[in-house]
Amino acid sequence: MLSISPRIAHTLMLPAMLALAACSQAQTPPGKGAAAPATASATAAARKGELPAVLKGIEKHGFEVVSEFDAPGGLRGFAGMVGGQQPTAAYVTADGKHVLVGSLFDAEGNEVAAETLEKLVAAPMSAKMWSKLEASAWVRDGKADAPRVVYTFSDANCPYCHKFWEAARPWVDAGKVQLRHIMVGVIREDSPAKAAAIMAARDPSAALLENEHQFDRGGIKPLPSISRDIAAKLDANQVLMVEMGFQGTPGILFQDAQGQVQRRAGLPQGNDLQAVLGPR
Repeated sequence: MLSISPRIAHTLMLPAMLALAACSQAQTPPGKGAAAPATASATAAARKGELPAVLKGIEKHGFEVVSEFDAPGGLRGFAGMVGGQQPTAAYVTADGKHVLVGSLFDAEGNEVAAETLEKLVAAPMSAKMWSKLEASAWVRDGKADAPRVVYTFSDANCPYCHKFWEAARPWVDAGKVQLRHIMVGVIREDSPAKAAAIMAARDPSAALLENEHQFDRGGIKPLPSISRDIAAKLDANQVLMVEMGFQGTPGILFQDAQGQVQRRAGLPQGNDLQAVLGPR
């Protein structure tokens, strides 16, 4: 995988938030002995369905509440996400003063909130992500009626994007997969102009193929200037790439058998290629 140039590195806040999410899941806020009985105000808040004030403390770490759910042991459960991407559960203690973020297991080893997070967070989040991808400025590679669609953030100068394009040929040529290239210009100085040459072409799909077929000889000729319309689309694509959790290209997204959006950062290896593209 090739990374975004340092020029835009300051925009990459999401990975840091996700790292923080992992830490939060692995830790339990320190306590000072047994929990005290629930206060009258905390009990009243629970009855009214109000969000406990303690949740404000984890909002600054990127936790966003989606919905409350029933939790065992006198806890209040809250389904949410961290960084807009990672479904996570938070459990508020009976006194309303402490919150635990992460997984809670029952006596059989089952995660208490697994199905709840899937229903309340993961499924709606996947649908929203897929909708944003569909609305982006992408270039089609493959048959329009292919049964499987795979999105990939691509840079015209990225050798790993080119390798993914080559690896996908059996699926694309057989009409099984349609790749949708969301062009970005992040690797070299002429990457935006090459992306613009593809996106502004009379036939963008043909221009994309031209770049791939001539990749070893320098690829498509960059445009001498980029129109405001294409520049705006390139900027939007780059923002979307970061929003989807990618720092470089290729950044690949597809739907699994359950319809959930899955990600791959970089070139899929071995059997993982079939996970992305489906049965050959």
